[in-house]
Amino acid sequence: MNGPTQSQKTETAKNRVWLKLFVFLLVFAGLTLLLYKTGAISLFLDRERLLAFLNTLGPFSFIGFILIQVVQVVAAPVPGEVTGLLGGYLYQNILGTIYSTIGLTLGSYIAFSISRAYGRPAVKKFVSEATIKRFEYLLHHKGAFLVFLLFLIPGLPKDALCYILGLGQLSTKEFVVISGAGRLFGTILLTVGGDFIRHKQYERFFVLAGVAVIVIFIALAYRDKIERFFRAWHVADYKRKKRARNTKSKS
Repeated sequence: MNGPTQSQKTETAKNRVWLKLFVFLLVFAGLTLLLYKTGAISLFLDRERLLAFLNTLGPFSFIGFILIQVVQVVAAPVPGEVTGLLGGYLYQNILGTIYSTIGLTLGSYIAFSISRAYGRPAVKKFVSEATIKRFEYLLHHKGAFLVFLLFLIPGLPKDALCYILGLGQLSTKEFVVISGAGRLFGTILLTVGGDFIRHKQYERFFVLAGVAVIVIFIALAYRDKIERFFRAWHVADYKRKKRARNTKSKS
């Protein structure tokens, strides 16, 4: 008795992907509805309510803070700058950086895993098609160092990149290390800023904020040129490695 044909296997695999996507969207829609019905979504949009909520958790507030960082990466209902400052305000420099890094890394891992498990249809629920096409060149080969640099640049959509990179060739381990290390510098700056506010060192905070604004402005002003340069670099590196592999295989 003949087994299933290749086309039947392909069709079965497609059906499994669509079934997974349907279940995921159903769960996500249910959770979103629950957040709105209970009013919890407004919690993520109001810094004062966030602060009050975390204070009610007492010694376990750090767990709530880590979860907030996870949610802001996966669903992005609140800007990461707000939660980054909040980490420094509540837990000071060292612990604030540690808790933020744990939350951001977990959130990045979840976003990457959703993309890796459910594919492009799921990614489109979180990331616009224009943004996907903008960074699509990253999907053809690894370019790990370039991805690290992209996470360093202010103003780039890092949360969206987590979803997009899940469609590419980076392994989960590589992605977690790169995204965690790439976010670290920005996390430290936000945490230090929050610590300045905690201790009412407003002059230092405004100096830090001023420098950050200048850097972000420059990055945004030259964003297109930077991205074109990185894209060309990425493609050139891929071609170089491909030629090296071909030369090695012929020898």
